[in-house]
Amino acid sequence: MRTIHEHLRISAVIPTLDEERNLLRALVRLSEFSLVGEIVVADGGSRDGTAAVAVQAGARIVGAPRGRGSQLASGAAAATGDWLLFLHADCRLEVGWTDAVRTFIAAPGAGDRAGYFDLALDDDALAARRLERAVAWRCRVLALPYGDQGLLISRALYDAVGGYAAIPLMEDVDLARRLGRARLKPVGATITASAARYIRDGYCRRSLCNLMCLSLYFVGVSPARIARLYG
Repeated sequence: MRTIHEHLRISAVIPTLDEERNLLRALVRLSEFSLVGEIVVADGGSRDGTAAVAVQAGARIVGAPRGRGSQLASGAAAATGDWLLFLHADCRLEVGWTDAVRTFIAAPGAGDRAGYFDLALDDDALAARRLERAVAWRCRVLALPYGDQGLLISRALYDAVGGYAAIPLMEDVDLARRLGRARLKPVGATITASAARYIRDGYCRRSLCNLMCLSLYFVGVSPARIARLYG
């Protein structure tokens, strides 16, 4: 019997813009997993050492129009794997993620599901724990994982639902809605995201801003207008 090691290959796709300080940690974690056959860094025009960090870590650089949706779409188009693992550069996969991904991919019907990671924040504040619980509730009740929770999806399913839209914001929500609740499942591992924006803006203010942007999206405001508000 062939194992998943023998016939599946994962392409990791990471959008970047001046992520020299964060990127290396994300790439180191990916290098731990033999199923990750390639890492595609979709760069939106970084002016720091992002490209050098990526190349030194063995990743492939793909130039893309600036904007997370455009960069994710470009990275996916360049990727060659049977499965796609989308990650943000300021997020790192935690211990146990390789076994969880292996189990997710090996499960019956896995090709018809997309997986997201449980979110943790790199801040010891109580506000961070409250936000983590709110995110868990949002995923469980509303089936809306955000991009900082990663996305593991087969190439076939990604193509079938149309992939990431080339929009400046809400690309993660847009794809989650097209996938639908039945096809979005937790991977069973944790990803730790940077809390820098929450620390800078305040947890309450940033959370309210995110909620406002989500509400505007659902009532039909264009992602371009929402992006100007988001900042």
